[in-house]
Amino acid sequence: MSHHPVIASSPQAVSATLSRWLLVAGLASLLLRFWIAATFPISGDEAFFYWWGVYPDWGYSDHPPMVGWLIALMRATLGDSVVSIRLPAVLLPLALGAALWWALAPLDRVRAAWAVLLFWLAPLNWLYAIITTDTPLIFWSMLSVAALMRADQRIRLDRAAYGLYALSGVFLGCAFLSKYFSVVLGLTYGLYFLLYRRERLAGLALLVACALPGPAINIAYNASHGWSNIMFNVYNRNQDAAFEWRKPLLYVGMMVYLATPVAVWLAVKHRQALRASARSHRLLACLVVVPLLFFMLLSAKKVIGLHWVLSFYPFGFAWLAFALPADRLKTCAKGLALFAGLHVLVVAGLYLTTLDTWRNAKIYPQIVRSVKTAEILRQADRPGAVLMADSYTAASIYGFERRQYMPVFGVGRFHARQDDMLVDFSLYQGRAVRILTPDKPDPEAFKPYFDSVAVQGFIQDGVPFYVVEGSGFNYPAYRQGVLGEAFRQFYNIPAWLPMTGCPFCERYCGQVRCPR
Repeated sequence: MSHHPVIASSPQAVSATLSRWLLVAGLASLLLRFWIAATFPISGDEAFFYWWGVYPDWGYSDHPPMVGWLIALMRATLGDSVVSIRLPAVLLPLALGAALWWALAPLDRVRAAWAVLLFWLAPLNWLYAIITTDTPLIFWSMLSVAALMRADQRIRLDRAAYGLYALSGVFLGCAFLSKYFSVVLGLTYGLYFLLYRRERLAGLALLVACALPGPAINIAYNASHGWSNIMFNVYNRNQDAAFEWRKPLLYVGMMVYLATPVAVWLAVKHRQALRASARSHRLLACLVVVPLLFFMLLSAKKVIGLHWVLSFYPFGFAWLAFALPADRLKTCAKGLALFAGLHVLVVAGLYLTTLDTWRNAKIYPQIVRSVKTAEILRQADRPGAVLMADSYTAASIYGFERRQYMPVFGVGRFHARQDDMLVDFSLYQGRAVRILTPDKPDPEAFKPYFDSVAVQGFIQDGVPFYVVEGSGFNYPAYRQGVLGEAFRQFYNIPAWLPMTGCPFCERYCGQVRCPR
């Protein structure tokens, strides 16, 4: 937006050709996403988040609660199928395109249409059909930005402008309740107002005030649940973070892939046009540049995941649509369409393969686990025994197949420790337990926790699986040997953080803050 924005809607109507491009891209990508959603086995992350939807709460172990609430809504309204759970992700690009159009059309309807088209032609929007914490994050972030853009386009700071700033803040709070990466969006807003819109700091103040309920809910939850989000995102997952040259190089390569080579080439070739566009559309430029630089700095020590940047992904295409010369927009669209077409061909090729095609692949055991889940469970289960897994991913996938929560036996990793809040192992005292694992187990490692231990093996489509059957589960020994180690590794909660509750600590030692 310019320093003194004026609504300058182009009188030119969107051409019939551009409209057809939009219709074809939107409909074809939607059909492909529906096909993937209906046929692709549930992923480990999806199965893990599914249980957040089964047990709705104000928060969860790794992240704020929005994806759990979304899955709970899908289950309540459309049922328990994989398609219903994935439906928000399937529809997400359409919603983002609509929000992008609402935000940009008052400035230039034709350029806004190109922005939507370029975004829809990006390969990710043809393949993104799984639900993750990023699904609601991207949705709420886009709505927040769209409302802010509409507020910024108001010539006067009137009641309508304040209403839009407030709406932007509410949506930003919802984004915070989706994932902490929303903080980067808040940082972008702050820099934009301080650099270019200081005369509208009252609008920023209202935006922030309306966003605060999101952090307040999250802080209250964390204080009553051992600061699980903080322990995961700040402490436990960053213990081994160190500088490596490959990390920033991986980040640059990933961004070139996400933006697509043709868009990067055109952006470099027409960099003067991008600079000129940045001067007249400052908010749009900030939404691209600030996150890019933030994640570049972070990449010095962290490997930046592809999903980390997705809530800012649409704005790069919008900036390009408003910056490129008109005769280059079709070149960009054709290049994006070709790049997306290559991805569609790869997906089609994958669907032509069979299980045997992957037999020699390193990931073949994981494929069998996902495709033959029901068969594996039939071989592993026994009446009267409590079936468990030795990892959170496996337990989530097996539990989803049975629609019955499966506990995790063992210390586990810093990821996905929702199990600590849901499972009380004292309830299994004296029970028979069967632990399903893909790795040949050492019986001696299990003997301290049972009266007797036996190991059985079976084959599923050429992949060996094992079951450790323990009779007479010894909870006091498990509490000392396994839960004690989990406490030492993952519950080193800083003393300065106030705590009103900690489900794991309360079961482990009977109080909110266990002595060390």
